[in-house]
Amino acid sequence: MNVLAHNRAAWNQESLEGSRWTNPVDSEVISRARRGDWDLILTPLRAVPKDWLGELNGKRVLCLASGGGQQAPVLAALGANVVSFDLSEEQLLKDRLVADRDGLEIECMRGDMADLSRLQEESFDLIFHPTSNVFVPDVEVVWRECYRVLRPGGRLLAGFLNPSFFLFDHAEAGLSGNLIAQYRLPYSDVEQRGLSAKRKEEISQGAAFEFGHSLEVQLGGQMKAGFLLAGLYEDWWEEAATPLNRLSPTTVATLAIKP
Repeated sequence: MNVLAHNRAAWNQESLEGSRWTNPVDSEVISRARRGDWDLILTPLRAVPKDWLGELNGKRVLCLASGGGQQAPVLAALGANVVSFDLSEEQLLKDRLVADRDGLEIECMRGDMADLSRLQEESFDLIFHPTSNVFVPDVEVVWRECYRVLRPGGRLLAGFLNPSFFLFDHAEAGLSGNLIAQYRLPYSDVEQRGLSAKRKEEISQGAAFEFGHSLEVQLGGQMKAGFLLAGLYEDWWEEAATPLNRLSPTTVATLAIKP
């Protein structure tokens, strides 16, 4: 089973159909960013603290698995030299659309977030990596690659799903409104036994494979790669996305620094 090819096709389709994560920002957002009025998100709702990003003008920034015409154009409008690296060519087209429309410079590269071999060692000052490692089986290789391409003192800003999210079948919960813990962690759509009929149907119709990773590989994996954790916050979502939002934060964001 080729997870990478399946998820590439899934995100191309989602981008073509349109969703919150695939709708490019408008020109007013870019205009405000150029005036110093901006917000970015790593997780569904909460804005990233501006001091996490530091001074961006002239800095080289890697937007990792965050295509869609949202974060990369704002960072470019703030004066950063941006590379948008994403698995989906349709998502990258959204970055290119905003760049062409609003006179921004963004270099777009299609590829796997777990393989940054085309990028030079110590060539970036900051990596912006929203909640997207849910789509890769091995997170620790992502952290190692991020560490390799960052310069000393460089920053990794990352979002990820709370591991507890994957105790539940959200496809079924969306039908019944009830949460029933039924999966063992860490979670994998590919290896998990007993997937519900609804989740199997979603995947067969083109939904991306998802993987729920432990805190040991999300947080411990960053430290194992060599990063120093310098900040963390939790975020909620929307009840329409999951009933779990009534009970618990669903996502986490971290700031890590390469010594």
